[in-house]
Amino acid sequence: MTTAFIYALAALAEIAGCFAFWAVLRSEASPLWLAPGAFSLIVFGALLTRVESEAAGRAFAAYGGVYIAASLVWLWAVEGVRPDRWDLIGGSVCLAGAAIILYAPRG
Repeated sequence: MTTAFIYALAALAEIAGCFAFWAVLRSEASPLWLAPGAFSLIVFGALLTRVESEAAGRAFAAYGGVYIAASLVWLWAVEGVRPDRWDLIGGSVCLAGAAIILYAPRG
């Protein structure tokens, strides 16, 4: 799998898992949502180990930019709140930062 694809799957798993906890603790959803939420967070952690990087911290730092952009997609697709231009600008900056971290030439 490519790094971008792994990051996209990891973001979906993390956001879904965290959202399950949010729904239970903030929106009074059934506590039964916690089981798939916890599983989703385990999948997220496992996926990040598949990223091609010589250092975990670098993989996690780059993932942070992807997570921010994916959270804005979640905001729109799941919560029905359309990101504004500042959300989109901020998400773009974060993705650019992630790309620099991952793909910068290192000697």
